[in-house]
Amino acid sequence: MFDQIKKVLVEAINVDEEEIKPEAKLNEDLGIDSLAAVELALELENEFGIRIEDEELANLVTVQDVMDIIEKKSK
Repeated sequence: MFDQIKKVLVEAINVDEEEIKPEAKLNEDLGIDSLAAVELALELENEFGIRIEDEELANLVTVQDVMDIIEKKSK
């Protein structure tokens, strides 16, 4: 799953692959602003066949948070 998320971050948001780690903060470390976060959510929804609500998106701080919500929603 981490590799799929990494691929989405690199392709959709143009994040440097070397910077993507589970503990990386989306905003501070990866430079993902609110507009890019919405784009990321849409790409993740398409990639994993899930729905991320706006309030859930607002609570995603790290790459690990993204992995956790995808795992939870994929069950």
